Amino acid sequence: MAMVTFKNSKVNFGKLTKFGFIKHDNEYIYQVPIVNQQFQMTVVVNQKGQLDTKVVDVETKTEYVLHLQPNLTGKFVKQVANEYQAFLDEIKANCFDSDIFKTTQSKKVIAHVTSTFGDNLEFLWKNFPQYAIWRRNDTKKWYALLLNVPKSKLGLDSDEIVTVMDFHGQPDEIVKLVDNQKYFTGYHMNKHSWYTIILDGSVNNQEIFERLQVSYDLAK
Repeated sequence: MAMVTFKNSKVNFGKLTKFGFIKHDNEYIYQVPIVNQQFQMTVVVNQKGQLDTKVVDVETKTEYVLHLQPNLTGKFVKQVANEYQAFLDEIKANCFDSDIFKTTQSKKVIAHVTSTFGDNLEFLWKNFPQYAIWRRNDTKKWYALLLNVPKSKLGLDSDEIVTVMDFHGQPDEIVKLVDNQKYFTGYHMNKHSWYTIILDGSVNNQEIFERLQVSYDLAK
């Protein structure tokens, strides 16, 4: 079997069963025919969220592995490889959650947004997979962003990667708030109506939640 990992993603076991995986002991198993039912593809997910895959020729009952060799360019091999990858992409999209933002505080903020507003992060930029936004469901306006960026992007003398959060605010309030230590002008957004904090505990959770509510209200 071939092991597969999805970078910056975390398995959601509830979604696995909803998708159609069958739990057997400590594993979740799904089987699907591919390439006009010439092969059977098996995907096994263990308790750690790791995937093992196997493609078997239905007629000969032997394992097929040529699709795992990227240097092979034959038309049939490509077809197998494409259908194999398409199904893996479908599993990732339906059964795994984003795990890009790993700090303790960012996870608490994400959980708070989900429970309070019912909104999920949206990843809008293919070239910037570590940038995400939240938007209101009714107005479709953004009310917060979550991003992984170097501290130098905030004007600090460091290239350390940190998770930051952008909030919507009133311009006069932002002028008073920004101190370039705990509060910064909005990164990646209009600096007159957005501001940024680092999710490293420098601003406590309760204050973040209160400012998030203000930001949400401004997006009406």
